[in-house]
Amino acid sequence: MSDSLTDWTPKTKLGRMVKEGKLKTISEVLATRMPIREPQIVDMLLPNLEDEVIDIKMVQKMSDSGRKSKFAATVVVGNRNGYVGIGHGKARETGDAIEKALENAKLNIIEIKRGCGSWECGCGRSHTVPFEVVGKSGSVRVYLKPAPQGVGLAIGDIPKKVLELAGISDTWGFSEGHTKTSVNFAYATFNALKETARFKINDKLVLSTPIYKGGVMHVRSGKD
Repeated sequence: MSDSLTDWTPKTKLGRMVKEGKLKTISEVLATRMPIREPQIVDMLLPNLEDEVIDIKMVQKMSDSGRKSKFAATVVVGNRNGYVGIGHGKARETGDAIEKALENAKLNIIEIKRGCGSWECGCGRSHTVPFEVVGKSGSVRVYLKPAPQGVGLAIGDIPKKVLELAGISDTWGFSEGHTKTSVNFAYATFNALKETARFKINDKLVLSTPIYKGGVMHVRSGKD
């Protein structure tokens, strides 16, 4: 454990539970449904977290004293194994903006569901999304579909960075809207991944392409 974590004095109940060893995995932390308010929680339970700066730009604001300039940064974090987060931060210096965005990304960490949802594959490994999902941010919509092994990430560069850090190695994807806005493109991808956790998946099921009947998703089992 790093010196900063050793000297860390938690300010929240969740932080104290992690520091005392009552919660030993990030999955247990997320299962409590308590908001993560301290980035040290993630630092302690996901020490191998990687980060990627998605966008950084200068923003200006007019005030009574004149025009004020700041830098705005968007950062994605992930462990390439089912956990991913995204955050935004502003500061007068680029380094401080990135640091704020990094902390916010850790506070927004989620656990995604992965699987082998492609009927063309059926390998049973966790390499793609388990079913088709859609995410939206601003005018941008991102659609992710299960793909067999070897396809790779058939989607734009910005979503690819988010998916790689989340641990998705294969997917068919397409998008709609003003995708030149990198921030909305990244958030739409993140929101699509969020949708994978909204359904409970039985491990005994051999996932295939979802069938929609009457607006309800049905997943075929291997016995069907």
